[in-house]
Amino acid sequence: MTSDSTQSDATPTESAADETERLRDVVAPIRFVLFDFDGPICRLFAGRPAADVARDLVQWLKERGLRGLLTAEEKQQPDPYVVLRAVHRRDPRSDLVVELERWLTRQELHAVTTAMPTAYVDPLIRTWSAVGARLAVTTNNAPCAVGRYLERRGILECFAPHIYGRTQDLSRLKPDPDCVERALRALGADPRATLMIGDAPSDYAAARQAGVRFLGYARNDRKARLLREAGAGHLVDSLERLSRVVYAIGDMKAP
Repeated sequence: MTSDSTQSDATPTESAADETERLRDVVAPIRFVLFDFDGPICRLFAGRPAADVARDLVQWLKERGLRGLLTAEEKQQPDPYVVLRAVHRRDPRSDLVVELERWLTRQELHAVTTAMPTAYVDPLIRTWSAVGARLAVTTNNAPCAVGRYLERRGILECFAPHIYGRTQDLSRLKPDPDCVERALRALGADPRATLMIGDAPSDYAAARQAGVRFLGYARNDRKARLLREAGAGHLVDSLERLSRVVYAIGDMKAP
């Protein structure tokens, strides 16, 4: 197993040149790129906060007399995937879990219509694909929702058919490395030449277990703190400089 060996001691005053050089060191050996979906590619629940979806999920259970499946803390969770996993742990592979997963998939498909693209990610994806990198999505979201969003943005061809998302076996959600390992097998990817871009500690844990490099996308201080505490060594708060670094590396390789 390998891990992300790039350590960032960046301070607010660090020069742009130093950060660009550090990103170049991360990107240069990469031939395969795995994107988490909700965060690095878009804000899926931009039109309706995920916390609202989580509350609706708890209410759905309450109306069926099943709210007791959750602890008091789980009932307050702003993350619907935490709620889904909690129910699965207590009643794995049941009809209830199947129904809940389908309900959440419908919410994701509806959210696609109001999802907001992450700044600079579309040109980053197109550039990385154009310079020969193989791309995949590795996510806890439903693959059908991911595919619909990418098609709406006109970037599905950069990934298809390599979209590896939630399955009926909810025990394999990240931080389990299942979706990452499925992507590696399908791409025939060398983990040492693979980079995963994610915005959550579960992304970092999955990447580490699968032996691939990791770059954290932290759009705010809270995300950055959680990723640092999890052990992520290198973070960016915007994809703009990364996009320029990928373009520059591709330009150098061009005949």
